[in-house]
Amino acid sequence: MALLSGSALSAAETFQNPINPSADPWMGYAEGEYHLATTQGNCVKLWSAKSIKGLKDAKPLMIWQRGIGVWAAEFHRLQGKGGMRWYCYFTKTDGEDVKHRMFVMESKTDSIKGPYGEAKQLATDPKNEFYAIDGNVFEHGGKTYFLWAGHPGHVLYISRMKDPMTLTGDRVNIPASGFGCPEVREGPYVLEHGGRLFLTYSACDTGKPDYKVGYLWANAKSDPMKVASWTQQEQPLLERADANGVFGPGHHGFFTSPDGKEDWIVYHGKTTSDYTYRGRSTRAQKLEWDEKGFPKKVVPLALGSEVALPAGDPG
Repeated sequence: MALLSGSALSAAETFQNPINPSADPWMGYAEGEYHLATTQGNCVKLWSAKSIKGLKDAKPLMIWQRGIGVWAAEFHRLQGKGGMRWYCYFTKTDGEDVKHRMFVMESKTDSIKGPYGEAKQLATDPKNEFYAIDGNVFEHGGKTYFLWAGHPGHVLYISRMKDPMTLTGDRVNIPASGFGCPEVREGPYVLEHGGRLFLTYSACDTGKPDYKVGYLWANAKSDPMKVASWTQQEQPLLERADANGVFGPGHHGFFTSPDGKEDWIVYHGKTTSDYTYRGRSTRAQKLEWDEKGFPKKVVPLALGSEVALPAGDPG
């Protein structure tokens, strides 16, 4: 009986990846629940559950539909004209890949579950509109910034935001290492910790097994719009782990545990080293920090591994 009870307790305190069968995850914790969005292709859906264990079987809420090439939705709670509102940023096109653009919609109440208003294009350049995907928002020093991947060059750009639905001023390209991959920088996500800003991003073609996550960092007192503020970290934060059967891990995000004491990373990966976009699924694991305040390298766990629940998760 003691052994059975111990096994049951262990199972109740862990979860297994994957937590969703699709790619490009965004994840957050709000209103007493975890919320997860992944690329759906023709719509934006949101999975919600009180425990991370429940996301896998949760019934998704349809947030928006009728799109083509709908990728990488993210949700951010920001100050709007009517008070605090949730803003959903996502990418869609009219059919051609090169015509992908950023879109945003505002919640009608202060709830991540909406309902949401009309989706409007977010203009990313005052002179010309280019390919734009993977939008991310962060607030710092009383200002709001927007990051995305765009053309020319499929590189990282940053701009100030006038309000949650409008960019202001010129965009700035932030150069970032590809760690041997020349073709893509995408999926930017900014995390603040210990007096530093960490601009994390994915490099390589996402179909390659070498798709990975790297980062630049800046002093929190510096201006994130200035290229000179950012220092490149020479080694990737997250990359393939052949021994664990994980390839192409990337297009990530971060979230905090229910008690607010732990940082977690969410990302997609696949189980084959083939050059393919198929089979990418969403995984989550804890993010650790070293004594200097930098993130420790994340070694992606094999699917089916027992992962301890985030602190404060009811199981």
